[in-house]
Formats: sequence, C-alpha cells, structure tokens
Amino acid sequence: MNMRLPFHVTAAAAHLLASATPIQTKDAGDPLEVLSKKFGEHVTATLEKLGATSKDMESIKAELFHLQQKTSRGFHGGRPDRPDTWGETFTKGRADDLQRIASERGRTSMEIKATITSATTDANGSAGDLVVPQRDTLVGLPRRRLTIRNLLNVVQVSSGSIEYPQQTGRVNNAAPVAEAALKPESDLKFDLKTTPIRTIAHWLKASRQILEDAPQLRDLIDQELRYGLALVEEAQLLNGDGTGQNLNGMIPQATAFAAPITITSPNEIDKIGLAILQASLTNVIPDGIVIHPSDWWRMRLTKNADGEYILGDPMTAVQPSLFGLPIVATEAMAVDTFLVGSFASQTLYDRWTARVEVGFVNDDFTRNLVTVLGEERIGFAAKRPEALIVGDFGNVA
Repeated sequence: MNMRLPFHVTAAAAHLLASATPIQTKDAGDPLEVLSKKFGEHVTATLEKLGATSKDMESIKAELFHLQQKTSRGFHGGRPDRPDTWGETFTKGRADDLQRIASERGRTSMEIKATITSATTDANGSAGDLVVPQRDTLVGLPRRRLTIRNLLNVVQVSSGSIEYPQQTGRVNNAAPVAEAALKPESDLKFDLKTTPIRTIAHWLKASRQILEDAPQLRDLIDQELRYGLALVEEAQLLNGDGTGQNLNGMIPQATAFAAPITITSPNEIDKIGLAILQASLTNVIPDGIVIHPSDWWRMRLTKNADGEYILGDPMTAVQPSLFGLPIVATEAMAVDTFLVGSFASQTLYDRWTARVEVGFVNDDFTRNLVTVLGEERIGFAAKRPEALIVGDFGNVA
C-alpha cells in the first residue's frame, strides 16, 4: 500500500516516536504484536490532537492493520514461516509476491529464455522428461471360457497308460423255465481297452531379472502358459484324431446323426431334439449339448409368426438350454456342428495336472536366462461313444 500523509501529520508522528518513552506493558503474547497495538493507540491519539482528517485516520488504521497481519504471520509460534523458493514463486505465477520480494529485499531478477512445458520433444528446453507417468496394472489378452473338461468324469492316475475292460456284447437268453427243465445260458463279452497318456507342453525364455523385478509379468507368464495348455486340451478332447501324439477325441468317435423319426421342415432346435432322442435310444441318458456360440444365438433369436422370440423375451435372462439339457457354447466347436449325448460316461485321466516349472538350459545360467515350462499329461477314453451324437445343422438325414 502506497500512502502519503500530510507533512504536518508525518512530522508530528515522527516527533512523537523520537520523544516517546519505552512502552511498558504487562500484556501476554508476542512482543511485536503488543508493540504494534500500543503504537497504533499512541499514534491515533496523537493524530487526533494534531487535527488529522478522518480520511488520514482511515489510511493510517489500514496500514497498521496490514502491519499487524504481517507480524502475526511472520512470527507465529516464535519462528518465521519459510518463504517460497524462486522456483515455487515462478511456477505458481504469483506476480504480487514478486513485487513484495522486490520491495523487501531491494531487487529481484529472473531471466526466462524459453517457455517450460510438459512436452518431451521441445528443442527449446521443455521439462517433459521430469514428468513421471503413473503405471497401472498390466493388461493381458482376453481369454475364452473353457468348459468341456467340466462335462467329463475326471480321474487322477499314476501311470503312463490306462487299461480298462469294456463290455462289448450281451447275449441274454433269459426266459420262463418249466419245473425241472434246463435253464438257458446267457453270455457277456468284454474287451480290454488301452488309453495312452499324452503330454501337452510349451515354454518360453525370460531373464531372471525381469521375473524378480516385475511380479506382474511373472504371474502373467504363469497364467498364460496354463491357459495355452487348457486351450489345446479342449480342442483335443473334442477333435483329437488319435494319430501321433493326439488324443482320440469325442467327435471322431461319436455316432453320426440320423433322425430316428421324421418331422416336416426341421429347424436347428428340431435337430437338437432329434439328436437327444437318438442318444436316448442307446439307453445311455444324455446330459449335455455342445455347439458354437453363433449357433446358440441363431436359435435364441428365432421368432414365431407374430414376431415373438420363441426361447424367451429379450428382457429375460435365459440360461442356454434345450429340452431340459444344458447348452455349452464354445468356440472349440465348428460353426453349424453339434454334439449331443452323455458326457459323464466319458473319462478324462489326469496324470499331471497343469504345472509351470522354471529351469536352466545349456549356458542359460551364465546369462541369467531361465526357461519357463508349462506342461500337463492327460488321457481320454470315450467309454460310451455310441451315446455321443454328432451332426450338422445343414441336413437332417
């Protein structure tokens, strides 16, 4: 605040200060605050005696109030607050503080050759490299829902191959018999079946440093290796052709669809019903349907002549099922293909459940490289292949 008092007022105030005796006070509190208060009272009384105008009085009171505020801030608690640094003053853009610093310290100087920004490509001297980005959690690729294993009977084994006897024939000669007559003889036939255990595996290389320094990456590698095993397992359980190291899957062993009864112009839903009937006639109760998601939604969106959805209103959460059997929609099935039957009658043998191991290969130890291996060993037996019906939505016969 810039204020000039009339000469006679200023001179009188100066004379009073020069001749005044020290102020004696018993007030508690900060000495400078007490001094400021007493000084204000003395000056006010003196100016009234000297005939200062009301305008002069208001100006002096405002200046005294400003002095008291600065005193209270500067020595609160007995020690001065830390002033802003030059960098803080500049970055906050407080021009009024710059003027205050200049008046209190006598001078100030700041030379700016370029505008400081957060850009990283500014040739004039940007500060973008000083900005540290926040790192969020790692985002992996989406994963398909895997369901085929859950349909099967899973058995833990401890051997490299599995043998099981399977009944392949039944001669039933049971009949009513007269007293003392010879009873008829029946017969059963069994074959010994063998199922090999196959290995599904893959690996990748990583440095020891990155595995120790990035726990998220270590966990992702573990999950990705296990997911890769599960993807191949599902494909093998459905479509493995039994050659080489492939499993003998369900579709190659299933019975081809043949409508047991004739209906007029069957649609996809009708064909599923006919396949359920065909599987039921094997005397093995069917328990599931496997189709591609596209085929399920084609059926789900089917409307009647009045434009109503026949499988339920769109506002209703409809669980995928037909004729009381759950539908498993998986991309492992080919579009326009269905598999219906008794899945609980088929067995998946677990020799090694999916595992991830770390080891060294050749000179990896001296290079701090490790091999991360994902591996599982499984076998599959379609014990009731006649109870699996595979067909195409494109035909009925």
